[in-house]
Amino acid sequence: MLAQSLRRWLFAQFLVAAGLIYWLTSNWHWPIWAAVAVYVLLSFSIAILMVTLTALWSRDWREPSHLWWRSLLGEIHATAVTYALRQPWANQASVVVLPLADQGRTPVVLVHGYFCNHGVWRDMATALRAHGHAVIAIDLEPLVTSIDNYAPHIEAAVQALLQHTGAPRVALIGHSMGGLAIRAWMRAYGTKHVAQVITLGTPHVGTQLAEGMRDINVQQMRWQSAWLADLAASETAATRALIHMTLTPQDSIVYPQRAQVLPGITATVFEGVGHLQMCIHPAVIHWVIHQLEG
Repeated sequence: MLAQSLRRWLFAQFLVAAGLIYWLTSNWHWPIWAAVAVYVLLSFSIAILMVTLTALWSRDWREPSHLWWRSLLGEIHATAVTYALRQPWANQASVVVLPLADQGRTPVVLVHGYFCNHGVWRDMATALRAHGHAVIAIDLEPLVTSIDNYAPHIEAAVQALLQHTGAPRVALIGHSMGGLAIRAWMRAYGTKHVAQVITLGTPHVGTQLAEGMRDINVQQMRWQSAWLADLAASETAATRALIHMTLTPQDSIVYPQRAQVLPGITATVFEGVGHLQMCIHPAVIHWVIHQLEG
């Protein structure tokens, strides 16, 4: 669903670009390279402006400035790569069956965040496969629904991966809302088949960015929402012991940033990394692999 919408958006941009280039070259006699450059500049300026505004709104001014600038540049890059090159062309969830020699590695289910699809996991999935992990990356659909409604999708992926590999348990990795979807799945289906859970930039206590937004899953991610409180109250110490979490103090989507922790869990902090960038950042990917293999 999301991939199709993004492809339509890119096609619409292409039509506008063609019209603008034709107009500038025909009426103003611009060289075609200059017309193309103007359109590219305008297109990227809009994206850069949106990312910059959210980074400013969410900024914790007590944090070092150079880390904020580093995260801003990283988030702009991650946004461009993810929404222009990866997610529009991600049509089907990917399942990798590894040879028998690699059966000792824990299989992994990857769960994306809000307004994303499994294309966001390309770098992570590639690295996991290279280290011998069977991987399935799912799409959470529809885009707007209660987070609880994603639990059956995760259960289906877990069962498929268990059957494919013969493993008794899987690891689940969730980015942003995906971490909450995994916790909702554990509330609904239990932890029998869970080796561990890793969350990246998840709004465990909610984000102030969601204030005023009406989508039900966004409302559930509001700062200190009732849904988040109920989810936390349903978890036992044994469930919490399965969860490893990360956060970035420069997160432009999930803030207050350092408050995104749960009782009994110490978060790993990545400085100077953007929210979406956590899915593609080499240091984060290395840490994930270390957690799985440690």
